[in-house]
Amino acid sequence: MSALKDKLKADLTASMKAKDEVRLRTIRMALAAVNVEEVSGKQARELSDDEIVKVLTKEAKKRREAAEAFGNAGRAAQAQAELDEQAVLEAYLPAQLSDEELNALVDAAIAESGATDPKAMGAVMKVLNPKVAGRAEGGRVAAAVRARLSG
Repeated sequence: MSALKDKLKADLTASMKAKDEVRLRTIRMALAAVNVEEVSGKQARELSDDEIVKVLTKEAKKRREAAEAFGNAGRAAQAQAELDEQAVLEAYLPAQLSDEELNALVDAAIAESGATDPKAMGAVMKVLNPKVAGRAEGGRVAAAVRARLSG
């Protein structure tokens, strides 16, 4: 079993004992998402830590989007609940890249790929994605690359 999954299970037990409802429901949801991913496909398999990070990143993004939707609909209580769950999930994710760090990686990837215009964005993304995996959202990375290549 992966170290991250072990940590999630241990934290689930600890949150039960502490009667921390937010952590408890969030970790349960995260473990359920991991289990669904493990049994999806033709054959059940054990996920690696990197794959679990991808699942948790996707779940955190769902929480962020739901909080935004609730906030726009004037449902502050539900929006705050989603943000609380997102905060719990982010504790298990690698630290996110700052704008300066992301821009430095984008510049290095552009130099490495030799891209000069927005048409070469795919080549830059191919070089950049492994370097930022799990540490920056795809849309944010694409926007930074697009801005650098067109500006």
